[in-house]
Amino acid sequence: MLPYVKKYNHIFFSGNLTELDSLSKHVLNHALKALTLLSKYTGTYSQFRTEVAQHGIKWYRTDALSAFLRILDANNKGTLEWFNQTMPSLKENERLFAKFLKLSGLRVSEGINSFNLCIKLSNQGRLNEYFDSHLSVLCHFKHPKLFIRHSKACYITFIKPELLKEICNSQPVTYPAIRKRLEHNHIKMRFNELRDIFGTTLVNNGILEIEQNLCCGRIPVNIFIRHYWSPHLKELGDRVFKALREIE
Repeated sequence: MLPYVKKYNHIFFSGNLTELDSLSKHVLNHALKALTLLSKYTGTYSQFRTEVAQHGIKWYRTDALSAFLRILDANNKGTLEWFNQTMPSLKENERLFAKFLKLSGLRVSEGINSFNLCIKLSNQGRLNEYFDSHLSVLCHFKHPKLFIRHSKACYITFIKPELLKEICNSQPVTYPAIRKRLEHNHIKMRFNELRDIFGTTLVNNGILEIEQNLCCGRIPVNIFIRHYWSPHLKELGDRVFKALREIE
């Protein structure tokens, strides 16, 4: 929430909330959460709530219909077809990055950080600081400044040693270079959709939701998960690799 506090605190202190009307529903929720925390800190929460009501600003909540429409839209996108058609337009290292993104479930920014970190540490002979060879896991949690953020995080990624070796022998990638290459070829940037494919593939192949959440960087606020659930990561990794054969 801290970035949103810094970005929208001028709205709070000016008392003019009209700027919030122009925000997308997703960003509006983050802004309201941040400003709510700020108002509680400054002791003006009641006044802030009154002004929000006077401006007719309402929180956005995803309902069942919205969730269904998202599912329906995802089924009509043809993400894997887009993926296959896009590969010839990319350089060799970018094609490898796209494959890594598809098989890791990472967000695009996380994937770029991870891909480039593997190359950097491998060149320095320090890959063991990031890769657990026994579990076949990239340990993102060991690099919290890159991978543990306020609202989004990733902790581990199961990766086959063969793919990791390819990455370590590759060249770093950048988001602007990939975006410009796709724009030049009149191709939409849809790499974020690969995360949906990853999660759906796991669930469709018997990976429990609780396990899929771990692979996607989500640790729900749940007493059982936070204090009692202790999955066998080696066994989970084997099942994840087996499930991903479908899209490999």
